Amino acid sequence: MDMEIFFPGVGKRVDVTYRNFVIKTDQPVFAGGNGEAPAPFDYFLASIGACAGIYVLSFCEQRGLDYKKIKLVQKHEFDPVKRMITKITIEIQVPDDFPEKYKKALVHSANLCAVKEHIFNPPEFDIKTVVKE
Repeated sequence: MDMEIFFPGVGKRVDVTYRNFVIKTDQPVFAGGNGEAPAPFDYFLASIGACAGIYVLSFCEQRGLDYKKIKLVQKHEFDPVKRMITKITIEIQVPDDFPEKYKKALVHSANLCAVKEHIFNPPEFDIKTVVKE
């Protein structure tokens, strides 16, 4: 499925159309943007936690477990020299009464995240210029 990336002409905004959605991005003020939307990298980070979350949600639904009191907290370790995230930790916070027998399986289900799998098995990139007809 194709995505179209375009420039709406507002500061550092770069938006994406995908399916019937417009995904708005902006840069923070300190980077020359207006801070009116998440930066593209913010969406990348959020996609990791959201992907793990959908697997946790599905795991609980399949077993009739109450997921409303479960929360995932994603933390990032950052190397300021390399200017890169060096570690991502996702804590699956469960209530006291969450069944012990499902805790390891819950972690396993979060690890099935397709976004994470693509990080470990990255696609090939082919970026080129073409003349628009």
